[in-house]
Amino acid sequence: MGIEIERKFLVEGDGWRSGAQGTRYRQGFLNTSKARTVRVRTDGYRGFITVKGPPVGIVRNEYEYEIPARDADAILEILCERPIIVKIRYRITLGQHTWEVDEFLGENEGLIVAEVELSQEDELFERPAWLGLEVTDDPRYYNANLVSNPYKNW
Repeated sequence: MGIEIERKFLVEGDGWRSGAQGTRYRQGFLNTSKARTVRVRTDGYRGFITVKGPPVGIVRNEYEYEIPARDADAILEILCERPIIVKIRYRITLGQHTWEVDEFLGENEGLIVAEVELSQEDELFERPAWLGLEVTDDPRYYNANLVSNPYKNW
């Protein structure tokens, strides 16, 4: 069983940008119920389908599989809910962890969040200076919810 243990934070300032290289992501949702989400994503030249269960605290079931990029593009264009999430993801290593900083574009432009995946719920991690308010428990920041309530509407 795939398990995701993740914490999510807002980002303050531009200090994180120094040396960060980003990859453009497009992702869409086939299902955004509270019980499960089904996401299709492209990151450069690869495609993925991901199934996630409901969060229990900071833990949730997650199953991700690579699919042909052409299939992922077709699913995004034909089957996914609108709007499609577009973002640039930056990976920043700090201590023993890699932070994923997502800078959203399109309907969610202006939103920048950082996520860190952990091995266990109570795992300690180094907090970068640019880390802001924790929003792990705020469902508005779930990518699946940014489809039905984009950041520009807040």
